Amino acid sequence: MKAILHAASTAFALALVGCGSATGGTLGKPAMAKWVGPVFGTPDGGQLRTTLYYGPWQCSAAFLSRCESKCAAQGHALMGCMWLADIKADWQGRYLFMPAEAGGRMAITHCCCDYPKVADGEWRRNTWQSARESFRRKWSSEFGDWPKTSGENWAGHHIFDLAHGGAPTAASNVIPVPGDVHKVFTNEYPACYAPGGRWLTPGPERPYVD
Repeated sequence: MKAILHAASTAFALALVGCGSATGGTLGKPAMAKWVGPVFGTPDGGQLRTTLYYGPWQCSAAFLSRCESKCAAQGHALMGCMWLADIKADWQGRYLFMPAEAGGRMAITHCCCDYPKVADGEWRRNTWQSARESFRRKWSSEFGDWPKTSGENWAGHHIFDLAHGGAPTAASNVIPVPGDVHKVFTNEYPACYAPGGRWLTPGPERPYVD
């Protein structure tokens, strides 16, 4: 039960880091990658499985609007918005003594406000390097094994990047990402912070298919 409640609270925290919300609507092409978590039992006797779908995609108009409001509230201008991934939760169980299913999706996004780069970037990187193994162990104890490809651990991606002030070890700011996708994320972040880029152009409400 602890793991389930923590998973739910973390999902909400991840959405709040950027400008995410529940997702639905238009379908697109398959996601670049996905991670399917183990099945957890729920207090009501049902089963819950979490799946992560990876972009990056251009944010929908609604996400861009929320990012713009967030940046403005902090005294900054919005340069772009990256929709990094989607969390999908699927529940199966019984309701009123009959089989039932439920679920939903939540976006993991990052608002690229015109933040200046921080002066303590090296400290933030070193802090993450020192804590990385313990972070993976804690994550694995609650969500299942930290994902690997051919025996190699997936990268821990900071949603709010360290260079602009992201927290190095906050549970709500780090998600496991496969290596090839992490390279794409890393390459696209500078473009998101640059003026006039594609990350300021709205995308569909649902940019991928399962």
